[in-house]
Amino acid sequence: MVCLVNVTERLLDELLDDILSKVDNFCGCERCRKDVAAIALNTLPANYVATEEGEVKKRVSLLEAQMRIDVTQAVMKAVEIVSKNPHHER
Repeated sequence: MVCLVNVTERLLDELLDDILSKVDNFCGCERCRKDVAAIALNTLPANYVATEEGEVKKRVSLLEAQMRIDVTQAVMKAVEIVSKNPHHER
């Protein structure tokens, strides 16, 4: 079955836990994590591909080097924003 996939979102999903685990004093609750992901994805260009589900990994690996840097930078900026203004009490 052919799927429409945003490879930027897939890569962010793969990298998010690792990036956040290295940030000191970040809340890490589900709300803060989702806020970081949403902010980061809203600043990154969407990169959609129509592909078989099994081909997604191959497509991501072709674009991965620069995208990893871009996603990491976007996540770190989003962490700063969410840390300053979390949607919950500390």
